[in-house]
Amino acid sequence: MKAGIVGLPNVGKSTLFNCLSNAKAQSANFPFCTIEPNIGVVNVPDPRINRLEELVKPERVQMATVDIVDIAGLVKGASKGEGLGNQFLANIRECNAIIHVLRCFDNDNIIHVDGNVNPIRDKETIDIELQLKDLETVEKRLEKVNRAAKTGNKEAQTEKTLLDRIRENLLQAKSARTVEPQNADEEALLEDFQLITNKPVLYVCNVDEDSAATGNKYVDQVRELVKDENAEVIVLAVGTEADITELETYEERQMFLEDLGLKEPGSAVLIRAAYKLLKQQTYFTAGVKEVRAWTINIGDTAPKAAGVIHTDFEKGFIRAEVIAYEDFSNFGSEAKVKEAGKLRVEGKEYIVKDGDVMHFRFNV
Repeated sequence: MKAGIVGLPNVGKSTLFNCLSNAKAQSANFPFCTIEPNIGVVNVPDPRINRLEELVKPERVQMATVDIVDIAGLVKGASKGEGLGNQFLANIRECNAIIHVLRCFDNDNIIHVDGNVNPIRDKETIDIELQLKDLETVEKRLEKVNRAAKTGNKEAQTEKTLLDRIRENLLQAKSARTVEPQNADEEALLEDFQLITNKPVLYVCNVDEDSAATGNKYVDQVRELVKDENAEVIVLAVGTEADITELETYEERQMFLEDLGLKEPGSAVLIRAAYKLLKQQTYFTAGVKEVRAWTINIGDTAPKAAGVIHTDFEKGFIRAEVIAYEDFSNFGSEAKVKEAGKLRVEGKEYIVKDGDVMHFRFNV
């Protein structure tokens, strides 16, 4: 599962990517510096794994990760191939969620492709390009489906009805994610269409250092604009975050954050939000060899969760021994949890909860 960072050129995408992944993507003051998408595998900050490490004292610790893709800046006309449009749009299509970076700071030394700072206009520029690309996809699909629908094919008629609704919304400059599926069939179709504007989105307002804790007038404008989109808005001073990652020690980083009025780096907040946006959650295994966070989809059953460790675990699944993270943390060890009667045995139907500490029994 991948989250792609998008935005206009020079809004801070590559600097943000560098912060998140500590990979050094090119970052320069001119458009189209990033051409090939850079992919970073980023640890998901989670205080729970620190607590488990403290209690279990394992030989090693493995955190959950999320893939972040740095996609080059989109410009007006990208849907028609302007700039490097076609390539960028293909890169976005391959991602499962979108992190949309908006420039919300004034700085005369950093050029803006449209001449001045206006996050509302910038958001609309990107939205329109993505919507135009989706409109093209929908209209091509409608050409095929219309013929089948006329012959009385029920599946084609269902598809046509949904495509017509999506097309209507796109023509009104509304993204595909604003179309509510009416039933399970429509839900599956919408997924199958792989429309760019149906992907979940998270907005990152890139602000100056002074606005890191409280935001500014540009951030207020963005929040007002997206309030009906059911999308999260995160405020991040990307340049400052980059400076924080360069500091050698944890103590130095904490002092810097305190001066800004922040409890933790904004990048940590963003990574967790991206993880959630991808509908991912974590369960833990905790033993003296290793404490590890495993990534599964929200709603996965115990056998599915076991399969993430090894396919044999899923095939031969017998049962799962489950401890809620809070119980493990409060009692301090597996033995004490058992004594307190808080260890549960769950079967194949069990839906794994975020933070479960699990041990699988299987037979191959």
